[in-house]
Amino acid sequence: MSTRRSFLKTSAMLSAGLLVAPHLFAYDKKYIGLQLYTVRDAMGADPVAALAKVAQIGYTSVEGATYTGSEKFYGMDAPKFAQVLKDNGLVIPSCHYRLGEDDASMKGTILNDWQKAVDDAAALGVKYMVCAWLSPSERGTLEHYKKIGGNLNTAGEICKKAGIQLCYHNHDFEFIQENGKYPYETLLSVTDKDLVKMEMDLYWVTKANQDPIALINEHPGRFPLWHVKDMDKTEKRMFTEVGNGVIDFKKIFTHAKKAGMKYFFVEQDVCPGSPYDSITQSITYIKKNLV
Repeated sequence: MSTRRSFLKTSAMLSAGLLVAPHLFAYDKKYIGLQLYTVRDAMGADPVAALAKVAQIGYTSVEGATYTGSEKFYGMDAPKFAQVLKDNGLVIPSCHYRLGEDDASMKGTILNDWQKAVDDAAALGVKYMVCAWLSPSERGTLEHYKKIGGNLNTAGEICKKAGIQLCYHNHDFEFIQENGKYPYETLLSVTDKDLVKMEMDLYWVTKANQDPIALINEHPGRFPLWHVKDMDKTEKRMFTEVGNGVIDFKKIFTHAKKAGMKYFFVEQDVCPGSPYDSITQSITYIKKNLV
């Protein structure tokens, strides 16, 4: 009886905890990620040393950004890069890729040599492949976004066969209305919700005067990846270290479970000094307030 009573008590406490703080079980807290674009110059000069520094600061996962075009991970093939990551106690759940509509000669894009990109990602252990950005010539009208949605569905099918999830990463241009409708809404509606999920960039959503929580409530489970990037308090609304700006991460993180968030990555496109100083400040805030 005492065992049963203890079990019931523990279950009740667990349920109560979920009701009070549903975000606590949405993602694995041991993974605090960094989008490597933040330290792109260091990665270009010496990726081995840069990754060692990133791990030393305390990051445990990274998101890649250079495969498109080179079909290499920071100049390395999948097995070699995987070993470098392992040596530093890092995992790489996600990588960024280009659509490739604006350059048919560029390989390793969604539209050119995608199967090889998927095979290499699978060899590296990547779980999410992300369409990172659309060039100005790739954007166009809502009708064109419907075409892009079809391209993403096709790419997502190929990813699915390899056990990988395709995602789309937003900026702010997807929230420029055409006939009262946002391109982002078009992408969400024309893509299969199981084949194409979203990497929500909290900075760009906020910069576009949108509400991340409203998007989560409208599309629950659609946002397994987040970019945790803050906006400064000036009129320019520029990038800043996490916790140093205006975005209410504590509130947004309480919706992580509903969003379906599995991994998040700090990204700071522009830093005032050394990117290492900025990402140290960001992870200090995250450890104290978000995980």
